[in-house]
Amino acid sequence: MRSNLQIQVISVGKIKERYLIEGIAEYKKRLSVYAKIDFIEVADEKAPENLSAAEMEQIKVREGEKILSKIPADSYKIALTIDGKAMSSEKFAETLDQLATYGNSKITFIIGGSLGLSDEVIRLAQLKLSFSEMTFPHQLMKLILMEQLYRAFRINNNAPYHK
Repeated sequence: MRSNLQIQVISVGKIKERYLIEGIAEYKKRLSVYAKIDFIEVADEKAPENLSAAEMEQIKVREGEKILSKIPADSYKIALTIDGKAMSSEKFAETLDQLATYGNSKITFIIGGSLGLSDEVIRLAQLKLSFSEMTFPHQLMKLILMEQLYRAFRINNNAPYHK
């Protein structure tokens, strides 16, 4: 796979847990030989307990507006969403390789907040990707994404990596 790939990860909220920060930094370092990785964190909206469906939607819309303002128009947009397309690590690697091969040198991954992504962000995405039917904390998703990106680059470069 090409090393001129530019990957941007836009996520909602600031990660505070040290173990997640360290894990993400480690994968970013490992990935630096394959791609340029940038992180953009947008502020999450304060969400008290017991929100109505309308209030939840308003929060997703406000977070979505912040996300949309950060997405480069010329990037291939991948939204991480529970009801997106599930794929194996090998298929994910193949997808990234095909994107790079066919002129998508900028890829933006989008991770929503605790309530998920707004409809507008999901509509804008060219690929809706699900890592599992399970629900993960959005902060942990960033680490999982980084690990899967690293695995994909190792697969595409025929480099050893644990199975």
